[in-house]
Amino acid sequence: MRLLVGPEGLDAGRELDDDDLRRVYAAPSQPWLRVNMVSTLDGSATGSSGLSGSINNDADHRVFHTLRAMADAILVGAGTARAEGYRPGDTPIVLVSRRGEVPEKLRGGPPGSVLMATVARAEHLDEAREALGEEHVVVAGTHRVDLAAVRAELVERGWRELLCEGGPHLLRDLLDQGVADELTTTIVPRAVGGTHPRITDGAPVDVPLRLHALVEEDGTLLGRWLV
Repeated sequence: MRLLVGPEGLDAGRELDDDDLRRVYAAPSQPWLRVNMVSTLDGSATGSSGLSGSINNDADHRVFHTLRAMADAILVGAGTARAEGYRPGDTPIVLVSRRGEVPEKLRGGPPGSVLMATVARAEHLDEAREALGEEHVVVAGTHRVDLAAVRAELVERGWRELLCEGGPHLLRDLLDQGVADELTTTIVPRAVGGTHPRITDGAPVDVPLRLHALVEEDGTLLGRWLV
């Protein structure tokens, strides 16, 4: 894995060890919220299985695990967590859902390993409180999840470096509400065609970003784009 564009102190063309990679992906300030997504060269966020796991590769896995190791908490849409089979782990998972429904595989973990960010009128609000504990359910908004309020609540809990892993609707909403600081992308050198989703989905948004770092391995491009 080599650096094409990066921070001061690391020369272009440098082969990156694990410490270098952490320097490349270090947050410029805190609190910080980044969104990490993968897509094919022709813009698909999934492969034939309908999951991101069918298009990512070793380079993407390496950065994925680096970002997770640096994160205080992981945000993910409940639908994405359900589809991708998320389970409780060492880093708290914060589900985002207007319905407030907790996926089965994320129930029963250690207290505080899973949180729910939802709305006051969520269909499954009481169920989420029972499954996770009332203190682990964040109500932000009435009809639409107020993502800025969610971010502020997580920072108040001491989680200052936040990693969002999608899906496309949540990325779109984070950009639209001005909550994301960074989009971290992996572009794998494959084309899959079809009608698969892009890394954003929903109503149009127009948010300019600027390149902060770019890494390459075997044709896979991994970039940091600041909002």
